[in-house]
Amino acid sequence: MRIECLYNEPEYAGVVANFIYNEFVVTTNNNSSLEKIIEKFRNTKQNEFPITFIAIEDNKCVGTISIFKNDLKTQNDLTPWLSALYVEPNYRKRGIAENLITTVLHKVKDLGYKTIYLRTEHTADYYKKLGWSFEKEAIDERGQATEVYKYDVV
Repeated sequence: MRIECLYNEPEYAGVVANFIYNEFVVTTNNNSSLEKIIEKFRNTKQNEFPITFIAIEDNKCVGTISIFKNDLKTQNDLTPWLSALYVEPNYRKRGIAENLITTVLHKVKDLGYKTIYLRTEHTADYYKKLGWSFEKEAIDERGQATEVYKYDVV
């Protein structure tokens, strides 16, 4: 398994978009189209946001993670954000998510940031186990409660 920047492996943009669309858009009744999500991932960057990494095993994309300038419009003062972590079910519990997160933490540090944030409604215990700390409760753009966590990369 290897972790690559999607910018360098653009042929996987459609796969990543499908992961994100099915896991985060459809399940939250978001009105974004699959085509809009594909376009977003085709425009991922290498050293400026948005940055997306992918996990590849046997030439198959099995996971993804992104760094966004902002992932919670009600918290514009916080940047950058870990977002869109997804690993295919058959590849879970193999350390792929942790490898993707570690890649993001190194990238954020390399870009000169001291802290990175994330939002979660259901996976706080997972991130706490990895050393993330609770920052605050917030309301998202749909009026739903979410929790903000941070990780100091220095």
